[in-house]
Amino acid sequence: MQGPDGSVGRDPIEELFTYHKPTPEQEEAYRTIREVGMALARCIDRLCPAGPDRTAAVRSVREAVMTANASIAIGNAQYR
Repeated sequence: MQGPDGSVGRDPIEELFTYHKPTPEQEEAYRTIREVGMALARCIDRLCPAGPDRTAAVRSVREAVMTANASIAIGNAQYR
């Protein structure tokens, strides 16, 4: 399949849904992002009153960590 830049490669949807075995450098980046995300989530949990906004804030941090790690896994490939 030809990409928007004229390159020929993998189907972009397939690329998004394929397991990408991490390199040692990627594993270290994943670990760092998880640790920083966990620290922020713990800070939010400690400082914010219990309730739906605190829950949403922690969920947003989790989503940010997952999305950041996905960008590393796929080399920030573009779908469209």
